[in-house]
Amino acid sequence: MESGKTVAGVLLGIGVGALLGVLFAPHKGTKTRRKIMRKGQDYADELKGKFDGLYQEVSDKYEDILEETKSMVTPK
Repeated sequence: MESGKTVAGVLLGIGVGALLGVLFAPHKGTKTRRKIMRKGQDYADELKGKFDGLYQEVSDKYEDILEETKSMVTPK
């Protein structure tokens, strides 16, 4: 459940940041949109990296448990 709250918080933060960026932007709209897109892409890349790391960690743990279980079940 903790990771679900983290994801929701990150997505909410991205949305609020984008909204505030548009409201208080000192630059022209096209420049502001480019900045928002770049920042959003940076956040998305960071989030993807975290998910990839989590996926790899869970996969490794699964493989370890599977091997351990096989060694317990296999007759000697």
